Parts: sequence; C-alpha cells; structure tokens
Amino acid sequence: MTQHSTLPVSPPRQTPIVSPDDQRVTFVELFFDLVFVFCITQVAHRFAEQIDFAAVTSLLVVFWLVWWAWTQFTWALNAANTDHARVQAITLIATAFAFLMGVGIPQALNDGAAWFALPYVAVRVIGLLLYFWVAWGDPMQRRAVRIFAGFSITGLLAVLTGSVHGGQALYWWWGAAIALDLFAAHIGGQQEGWNIHPEHFVERHGLIVIIALGEALIVAAAGLIGAPRTPTVVMTAVFAVAVTCGLWWSYFSHARHTLERALAEREGSQRSRAARDIFSVMHFPMLCGVLAIAAVVEQALAHPDELLNLGSRLALGIGTTLFVCGTAAAVWRATGHVSAVRWGLAPVAAIAVTMIGATPWIALLLVFGMLLVLAVVEQGSHHLFG
Repeated sequence: MTQHSTLPVSPPRQTPIVSPDDQRVTFVELFFDLVFVFCITQVAHRFAEQIDFAAVTSLLVVFWLVWWAWTQFTWALNAANTDHARVQAITLIATAFAFLMGVGIPQALNDGAAWFALPYVAVRVIGLLLYFWVAWGDPMQRRAVRIFAGFSITGLLAVLTGSVHGGQALYWWWGAAIALDLFAAHIGGQQEGWNIHPEHFVERHGLIVIIALGEALIVAAAGLIGAPRTPTVVMTAVFAVAVTCGLWWSYFSHARHTLERALAEREGSQRSRAARDIFSVMHFPMLCGVLAIAAVVEQALAHPDELLNLGSRLALGIGTTLFVCGTAAAVWRATGHVSAVRWGLAPVAAIAVTMIGATPWIALLLVFGMLLVLAVVEQGSHHLFG
C-alpha cells in the first residue's frame, strides 16, 4: 500500500478589522455617500423654497446634524478595514437608516421631527459601536472612543428630547445638541490613539465636497431642462456651471493637497485635533456656502429675467465667501498661512453682489470673475498654500 504524506493545511487567513495604513476609499463608502447626496439635495431644496433668516437658521441646524452623522461615521470607517465583510454589512445598515433620515428632512422641524431624529440617532449609534469594535484591541484608541462616545450620547439624548417636545423647544434642544457635539469633539480630540490615516481621511472629505458641488450642477441642469432656451436662461445656467467649476478649482487645485500634507506631518493628538478642526468643523461652513449658492441658482433659473431679491443676493455673496474663505481658514489652521487674496477678494465680491440689483446671470458673472482672478493669482503663487 502506498502511503501519501499529507501537509498541514493552514487555516484561512482572517481579514483584520483594523484599517491598513494604505487604505483607500472603497465602494461601500461611496455607496454610503450616495445617501448623503440625497440628504444634501433635500436641504438644498428647502433653502431654495424660502431664503430668509429664520428659514436658513432652521435648516442650518438640520444640516449640521446631517453633517455630523456623516463625519462621525467617516472617522469610524477611517479606522476600520472597509474590505472586511462585517464592516461592509454594518455600513450598509447605516446607509439604510441614513436614507430614512433624508426622507425625514422636509418635516424635521415640524410635527414629523421624530422621523428624522430616530434614524439620525441610529446612524450615530451604529458608527459609535463600529468604532468601539475596531478600537477594542488598542487600549489608547478604546479610551479615546469611550470618552468621545460618553459626551456624544448627551447630544443624542438632546436630539431625541427635542423631537418629542417639538415647537420652539425643538430648536433649543437641537441647538444644545450641536453645542454638546462640539464639546465632545473638543474633549475627544485631546486624546491619543485615534490612528487617523491622512490620505484616506482627506480623500473622504474631498469626495463630500464634490458631492456638494455636484448638487449645484444638478440644480443648474434641472433648471435648464425645464425652462425655455432664452439667452437669459442659457447665460444663467452657463455662469452657474462656471461658478461651480471655479469653486472646485479653488479647493482641489492646491488647497486639498496642502491640507493632506499638513495632516500627514502631524502625529498623535496633534493629528486628531487638526483632523477635527480642519475637516469635521471647518468643512461644514464651506458646504453651507455651496448649498446657499445652489439654492440661489435654483431660484435664478425659475425667474431668470427678474432682479435677484436682497435675500438671494445675500445668500449668493455669503455662500461664496463661506466656501472661499472657509478654505482659507482651513489652510490657516493647517499651515499658519493667511491668504490675503482670499480674505480680500471674496468679501469684496460679496458686497458687490449684494449692493448691485442685477439679474441672476450678472450676479453669477461677478462671482465667477472673482473666482477667476483668485485662480490666476494662486496658480502663479503656489507659496500661498505653504
């Protein structure tokens, strides 16, 4: 009888739950972001319906909660291996709840607040639980997540309490939730062990900027499809696209790379604090600026031959300033460099747009002209970004 030697069979290698150092954005993360395209679209449409102080303030509260749900989950996925099957399953579950959160946005400040609040809390809790699982084998990271989660729960309770009370109390409770979120981020950012991967982290935030800019393009395209092809309509749409492209250039041509380099050069709690300030906090007003511009474009294409009212002119000017100067503020936090050209040009353009009672395409032309000058100056002066 012939005997065959058998070699020991190694058990299948398990995929680690912790993210590798060279992790890139994966398809499940992009799928998760698609739901936030819907959420951003919902907020932008609410902006366009009524541009006044009360409406804008209310929507900013809702948009902050949407943003914080996204950015907290992004931190968790930065630490997790998104090629792991269970991480992907958890992300898909969070995606489903985020979809319900988006559906609830139109009634979030009315009697249907719970339909927004409950899915929002679910997305946040799933993200925290995922982060706990990823950090379980690292005592420093586990401590950082525990501290952040402990303070974050108070904010989640405030959101739920506000949705139950409704009315004016809702604004107070949700405002308190925002303050508690910021406090949790302040305390949590002091901790070591977050294990942030700069390239992946910056790429994720770059994608959400593209999503917001894409919303402005979608609004312009939808307005052009449903309107007669008059010269005024076409000019309005053309300059709306031009402004969006100018905003893209102002962020992605140099600033994004500067932010990534600055994050990579830091270590430990310095890196986590920089990630918190530059991306989780300072990117929020930038996205608000894009939404304001998208709302004005939607109104402009609905009434292309009418002069922009004061509220729309203010929204266009302030929105442009928020994005351009918000990027400058992020670069300042990253490098210590103050971009005089951005802080000078954007407010001047905003004042001009606000003061001149013009048709939409002329107002958009003024904004595009400022962005074009900014691009030319910065392209010839790379040192502006450190």
